[in-house]
Amino acid sequence: MPVSAYLKAGLFVVAAAAALFAAAGTVAIPGFWAYFAIFAVVMIVSFAALDPDLLRERMRPGGKKPPLGLRGFSLVLFMHWIVAGLDRGRFHWSDDVPGRLQGICLLTVGSGYALALWAMRVNRLFSSVIRIQTDRGQHVALRLRPPSRIHRRDSDYSSKRTRTRILARCRARCDLQPAVSALSRYHRGSNSSGGACGLFGLRRAVRWRLIPGIW
Repeated sequence: MPVSAYLKAGLFVVAAAAALFAAAGTVAIPGFWAYFAIFAVVMIVSFAALDPDLLRERMRPGGKKPPLGLRGFSLVLFMHWIVAGLDRGRFHWSDDVPGRLQGICLLTVGSGYALALWAMRVNRLFSSVIRIQTDRGQHVALRLRPPSRIHRRDSDYSSKRTRTRILARCRARCDLQPAVSALSRYHRGSNSSGGACGLFGLRRAVRWRLIPGIW
């Protein structure tokens, strides 16, 4: 991996921490530090354990700049960190969230990230956008059992699970989940054009569920 990739990842973590703590107006919030410890570990494990070619694909899908939907999703992430910081540090909208519940939510965030890392570890085609990656050797075979059918969908579950718990562990009830979900749907729809026929055929043919009710 080029040095610039490590720098971008490090700057992203620093920018996220700056947004959260600056909005809070204080760094004396243990829950925030616990969250960013998890976040930093995820980044380190990603670079240490994942395929460099997959990391390049996730940063620049197909060798191109990240699409608008993905960049918008990053913007919403920073917005929800700012809301959590304002809540916990300045306006105290959600000061009645019990410490035990915060701990459970931190555990849920960590387990969600762990599930996503596992999916990326075992699925070398785990791109940050939905596309048929013919340039990386992916081919749709509708009569076979696709190796990526579980990994893509349990990663969807883990990302949803993580997003829904982040603000709760920050003691915030002002959740931006509807905006995050809308952007996710837009992001997926806008990036399914490559190999669309094969992708839609795969979706029709594979009706797998990791957990009943969760695709």
